[in-house]
Amino acid sequence: MSVYKFNYNGKEYILSQESCSGLVNDDEKPVKGIEISDVIDLLNSSDKVDFDIEYYQEACPECLAGVKEKQKFFGFLEYHFYIFTKNGEYVISDISSDYQGLSFNKLSRQNKVDDSYIVSIIVCESCQDYTVQIENCIV
Repeated sequence: MSVYKFNYNGKEYILSQESCSGLVNDDEKPVKGIEISDVIDLLNSSDKVDFDIEYYQEACPECLAGVKEKQKFFGFLEYHFYIFTKNGEYVISDISSDYQGLSFNKLSRQNKVDDSYIVSIIVCESCQDYTVQIENCIV
């Protein structure tokens, strides 16, 4: 079982398959060939990963931290990267070591990829539960 660990403001966060409450794949054009374990492996293989705080108007559905205190905004740590596909199948990400010196346009001209997606990892600041969202986008 692989895990990804990072520190934010002196607190260690551990992302594992068990602490992930869901993978939300694009509704219209879902990516095949990428799972939570693949996302964790990609994070571990990159030195570019840098989570930052974002605030939402909805609390974490797992722990509801801040709801009793009637907070208006709830803290989550987020990181985003891109993945590229060919015929709906995952090919490479922009944080993969194999991607160095490449671009979507170069790979597209070589007919290796034909679509791009943004992957968002959203971690609850309180309970460390997280979700992975994959959305089709134009690079």
